[in-house]
Amino acid sequence: MTVKSLILFLLLSQGYAMLLTATGSGCSEPPKASADPGYSYKQPHPDGTGKQYMGREIAHVMSASGGSWLERSSRQQEEDAAAAIAKMPLLPNSEVADIGAGTGYYTFRIAARVPEGKVYAVEVQDAFIDALRARIQTTGVNNVTVVKGTEGSTNLPDGSVDLAIMVDVYHELAYPKELLAALYKCLKPNGRLLLLEYRGEDPSVPIKALHKMTAAQANKELKANAFLPECTESFLPIQHFLLYRKQDTVIRQNIKH
Repeated sequence: MTVKSLILFLLLSQGYAMLLTATGSGCSEPPKASADPGYSYKQPHPDGTGKQYMGREIAHVMSASGGSWLERSSRQQEEDAAAAIAKMPLLPNSEVADIGAGTGYYTFRIAARVPEGKVYAVEVQDAFIDALRARIQTTGVNNVTVVKGTEGSTNLPDGSVDLAIMVDVYHELAYPKELLAALYKCLKPNGRLLLLEYRGEDPSVPIKALHKMTAAQANKELKANAFLPECTESFLPIQHFLLYRKQDTVIRQNIKH
């Protein structure tokens, strides 16, 4: 897919990835809009929901009908997923959560890097869940577990994950505050959270504004939810690589030193 066709697809779509939101790892119902902590509302932008978090309008979400675009043959060249995965803090026995896994483009590539571990492919859309399960059957990969999430739950056990990733997903979360709180609990004490987001600072990145994020905005939101940046880099062609640690872990390490 060329850059022009990439732009066209995004102009036609309502968003980029699957939406997951959470109030905690065991909740089954989403929080009510009237009680949203830290959110405000405005007239929606054509590409947005009108709901704002820390000054950022939350973008629309793409349905599973756009799944073929996630598996486009030009994606490696455009985004260099191989470089992103090579940079991830993975061990052979790592437990990884791919939040908003979609078709599993990252899920199954990461699974090959953690042969003694596991990858949780967390999804809410039934069509994506069916596609993920079919892919497991077709490939015979035995260390991927599909997890049916809801708008109020990731359904991941507390303290179970070494690395949680969101690939061009975070900017679409309707409840980023709640999901970050849930992921904080799901991560192990030394667990990390990785966001890959299109670079909002770079006007040459051919993505609509609401589907990009600046590193400063991402860091501001994550810090407000007790995640501290460990690695903020832009070595990928069009995305930020934003890796975070849990705040209490960083504090404990500083005390020891």
